[in-house]
Amino acid sequence: MQSNIIVGVTADRTKIGLHWSHAVGEKYIDPVVDGCNALAVVLPVLGDRQSIDAVLACVDGLLFTGSYSNVEPHRYGGAASAPGTLHDPHRDDTTLPLMQAAIERGVPVLAICRGFQEMSVVFGGTLHQAVHAVPGLLDHRENKADPIETQYGPAHSLRIGKGGVLHACSGLTEARVNSLHGQGVERLGDGLRVEAVAPDGLIEAFSVASSRAFALGVQWHPEWQHADNPLSTAIFRAFGTACRQRRRAKDAALDADALFEKA
Repeated sequence: MQSNIIVGVTADRTKIGLHWSHAVGEKYIDPVVDGCNALAVVLPVLGDRQSIDAVLACVDGLLFTGSYSNVEPHRYGGAASAPGTLHDPHRDDTTLPLMQAAIERGVPVLAICRGFQEMSVVFGGTLHQAVHAVPGLLDHRENKADPIETQYGPAHSLRIGKGGVLHACSGLTEARVNSLHGQGVERLGDGLRVEAVAPDGLIEAFSVASSRAFALGVQWHPEWQHADNPLSTAIFRAFGTACRQRRRAKDAALDADALFEKA
């Protein structure tokens, strides 16, 4: 039976046909519904047209998704993007302040790929705009000519630090993950704790050290066939557990307020 927890899933603003739309891939919705046992609600990227307070009051957790677009470099003091780079300023206007507010208020957050990069930027970090062009780093992009199963197949190993969120929820110190990103963390944001690294030393996961709730960012795509991968299953299970804890705390606070009003 599906629980009553609600997880907001961030959308992208993209044109479908002749119309601007707010869309999210089904592969991000599936692990929320099936892996977290939650109700998934797609959040449009409307910036300050929708109140952050109202959004956070409605949800028990937030999933910040991957995207074909990149965070605009002026958000982290980076050089102008290469011509033709896809950006989504409406998403930046929405997700960056929303993520910051969510973490400050103890709302569980799971950030994937672009969301992972957003989390580093929120905490003052910077990004490599082309990881493959940085000496000493591997090419972390997928081959778009490959079948989708190959693109999302295991691409490199992952070293997971002991004592962190990933190790605690999975029990793993090593894993193999997919790799479908051109950007990556250059300088990690303040207050973020490295959770896992790739063989070339590129940061692949981090958590918010001072967060009151689950706050994890991962560079790879655990949502892809999540039920068939032990690490992915562990991540979404832990995120779902944190969301349920958030809901219980909210319900307890409401019950206390109701009792106070009756007294």
